[in-house]
Amino acid sequence: MSDAKPASSPPALAGQLAKVWANLPGRGSLAAVNHGTIGLRFMVTGMVFFLIGGVLAMLLRTQLALPEQDIVSAGAYSQLFTMHGSVMMFLFAIPVLEGLAIYLIPKMIGARDLVFPRISAFGYYCYLFGGIIILSSLLLGIAPDSGWFMYTPLSSSEFAPGPGSDFWLLGITFVEVSAMAAGIELTVSILCSRAKGMTLSKMPLFCWYILVMALMIVFGFPPLILASILLELERAAGMPFFTVAAGGDPLLWQHLFWLFGHPEVYIIFLPAAGIVSTLIPVFSGRPIVGYRWVVVAVILTGFISFGLWVHHMFTVGIPQLAQAFFSVASMLVAIPTAIQVFAWLATLWRGKVVFRLPMLWISGFLVIFVCGGLTGVMLALVPFNWQVHDTHFVVAHMHYVLVGGMFFPLIAGLYYWLPLASGRMPSEVIGRWGFWLTFGGFNLTFLLMHLTGLLGMPRRVYTYEAGLGWDGLNLLSSIGGFVMAIGVALVLLDLLLHFWFGRRASANPWQADTLEWALDMPPAQYNFASLPTVSSRHPLWEDPQLAERIAAGQEGLAEANSGLRETYGTSAISAQREKILHLPGNSWWPLYSAMALAVVCISLLSRWYELALLACVLTITLLLRWSWESGGHPSAAPLQPLDPLPPSVPLQQGTGHELPLESRTIDGPGRWGMIVTLLANGALYMSLLFGWFYLWTAAPQWSAPDNGPLPLWLLLLCGLPACIALWLFHRLCQRLAVGDARQLQRRLWLSTGLGLLHCLILLVLLMMAPLDYTGSAHDAVLMVILLYLLGHAGLATVLTALQALRVARGYVSAGLPYEPQVIKPLWFYYLAVYWISVALFFMLPLGWGPQ
Repeated sequence: MSDAKPASSPPALAGQLAKVWANLPGRGSLAAVNHGTIGLRFMVTGMVFFLIGGVLAMLLRTQLALPEQDIVSAGAYSQLFTMHGSVMMFLFAIPVLEGLAIYLIPKMIGARDLVFPRISAFGYYCYLFGGIIILSSLLLGIAPDSGWFMYTPLSSSEFAPGPGSDFWLLGITFVEVSAMAAGIELTVSILCSRAKGMTLSKMPLFCWYILVMALMIVFGFPPLILASILLELERAAGMPFFTVAAGGDPLLWQHLFWLFGHPEVYIIFLPAAGIVSTLIPVFSGRPIVGYRWVVVAVILTGFISFGLWVHHMFTVGIPQLAQAFFSVASMLVAIPTAIQVFAWLATLWRGKVVFRLPMLWISGFLVIFVCGGLTGVMLALVPFNWQVHDTHFVVAHMHYVLVGGMFFPLIAGLYYWLPLASGRMPSEVIGRWGFWLTFGGFNLTFLLMHLTGLLGMPRRVYTYEAGLGWDGLNLLSSIGGFVMAIGVALVLLDLLLHFWFGRRASANPWQADTLEWALDMPPAQYNFASLPTVSSRHPLWEDPQLAERIAAGQEGLAEANSGLRETYGTSAISAQREKILHLPGNSWWPLYSAMALAVVCISLLSRWYELALLACVLTITLLLRWSWESGGHPSAAPLQPLDPLPPSVPLQQGTGHELPLESRTIDGPGRWGMIVTLLANGALYMSLLFGWFYLWTAAPQWSAPDNGPLPLWLLLLCGLPACIALWLFHRLCQRLAVGDARQLQRRLWLSTGLGLLHCLILLVLLMMAPLDYTGSAHDAVLMVILLYLLGHAGLATVLTALQALRVARGYVSAGLPYEPQVIKPLWFYYLAVYWISVALFFMLPLGWGPQ
């Protein structure tokens, strides 16, 4: 039973909640931040990009259908090939799966929304604008043509002098910001807002898969973001990170790219596997076999995937010992994958399978993905990899893994959850035709490409001579591609038409076990009229009356009297209710901030650096203004003004709730969000550190001066005010935690002044350093790390100054102690990075160099 009694009759409660959670009408819907709206926008936009990528694929297959064709030129083919891979990998696969997770996760964990709704909206607009920037290059005829992996030196200024590579680098980085936002949002939401009783051991498997995927995004995307920044700096500012003559190395790009690229395969696979683990028990009518084994396998997959990147580089000349290690690691990852496959098969074996339309797509997935996994084990063997590297065998394997491992489960999931979003059932007839045409066309296309690859046909060639044994196979592959395209078109037509002509769905039409099926179909914007308590992994199977109690307002937080959007904050492990989270409503700040960031990208593409600088300042200003409406701000948290409370008075006093508001505590999703963001930031920093040591030890013409560019005593002196600022900030946070706000504003201003002094000294050091950053990779890396430190020191200082201003406005006090606790991890992170940088970038080379 619930912790709170219903505050009003269900009709009145539903009306109040609908008013609070409603999107603005008309153009005001652009300000929507609700997870349901944002998740659907991600998915619809991703499907549009998928159609564009599919058209590009059909152009490629048309060109290769017959030998010696000139339907498209070599240059156009390279652009089409690059854009097809980029669109499918960056604009379709990950965003669509993230959109599905954004839409479903709050519904599955018993929450009303994600914990950072504005971040989700900001991520969507970054994704949309970044995708438009990338595709505009194709419309202008200046698309990148170096491959979707953008290997250097092919993508460097010497071999790609036009703006195509810049469109890719800036547009993809823009899109990566969106992916990072979603990763942080999903991680914190799953950990901090689950239904009471939904411990980690009772969490739906889909949530486990999404949690691991989100954490993999947090750690896996920063290497590509860093690589894109470094390559753009080389192209635009002449900083030679990948130029051998200046001490750089083009192989550094491959290392950084595949540090992202191989985990990305599993970032794409895991949500799809989560769909499979969700649907198989439903259509088997029994819980999944080996729940704990599956969870362990998912976590192991996430860990192992980060140690496999070099298996994409077996032919670049790495040492044989490294080849042997990564070959073994590449085969090792098959073990946790096999655990999941056996758990699925055992569940099917022990259950009574009902082959409804979603289950048909799951069956196709099992066949295709197992085949792709077998060819993956073959490619993990170094001698075989050498023989088929850069042939169509690799292309076929990649599509078996990615299309079979992601697209088929995605369609199964869309068919499964479509009644939830529309209240209607899809057509079994059209859906089955779509499946068989897609399944048959896919295998006809890519099974034969294994053969053309074994016969020696290289990838990335736009034509070939007749009589090489590839002619008939390529023609059949192209026919299969068009058959698959017809099947996909039927599926999309079915998904579209069912909104108007589909049969009305009954409540919980699949007899599923998870909380999202306790909602109305389609669900209200607020999801749950009252927030449920669960006691098992299968709440709807073991408590059939739960949906009725939720709708009747008999569970938790059954009220909307505050006029603000509310959900529970729970403990990360045991899922005990600890606080009330007030979530932001409709907001224009995400759109405005993303638009300003888009202007930054477009200005950099056009080489209008002054405008780019102004747009960057505007973006930072908008983000800081956005952050002002949080914490103790009247629009964000307080129900009424509160005087500072002594420690002996419960923090919830005066709030009208049975639990304290987040702003009255010293921990909450905001602090978790800061920590997860800093983990991503740390991954970026570690990637830079990896690049520094790689160039130092492996670049063929690396050179470093005998003496460091900066006196060590100045670096040590520079760190002193920052250390004092951290100590002061940490002390005031400790005092706030026990209700002591004496001299709070004064201490914050003092910390700000010390941070500003540190920034000024760091700026002077940067300006006085004799760095030849356009002629030496060594000096270019040092310039980047100094700019990194200066940016983070400035951010910590500005945020501390804002805290002092918020104390003056009454948004931070003894009764509102939360916000400084959010900022404190940033100071700790920055000081750690500063001293590590001093030691490894400036001191270690001096001690390691020639004596």
